[in-house]
Amino acid sequence: MNRDEEHLKLLSIFHYVAGGLTGFFACIPIFHLIFGIVMLVIGLTETSGEEVFAVLLFGFFFALIPAFFILCGWTLAVCLIISGRYLARKERYKFCFAIACISCVLIPYGTVLGVFTIIVLMRPSVKELFVEAAA
Repeated sequence: MNRDEEHLKLLSIFHYVAGGLTGFFACIPIFHLIFGIVMLVIGLTETSGEEVFAVLLFGFFFALIPAFFILCGWTLAVCLIISGRYLARKERYKFCFAIACISCVLIPYGTVLGVFTIIVLMRPSVKELFVEAAA
């Protein structure tokens, strides 16, 4: 096994780990989501008059914003795991490169992983491995 294949294998494993960590950390806003849903239910059942609109609006945003962050986090986690699989198979170079760039947003572990992945993927010998696997 040459150096490039070994680096791709290690990056693949680290992408799996980063995907798991990202999925775990994306679950943190679930408490806010539940609180927002409870506020919506209480707002619909126990308030009346002009207060209903304010309580429902506040509950709606308290549920909508965490749901958005959870969805984005889980999507990124799945993309990291898929990218790890593609790195192991030496497939879909552009997808792996794009996910490496996006993972740089996840400070600190994603930044390190993204930078190292970009460095490895920029090597001409690694690009050739992806082309050979596609043929």
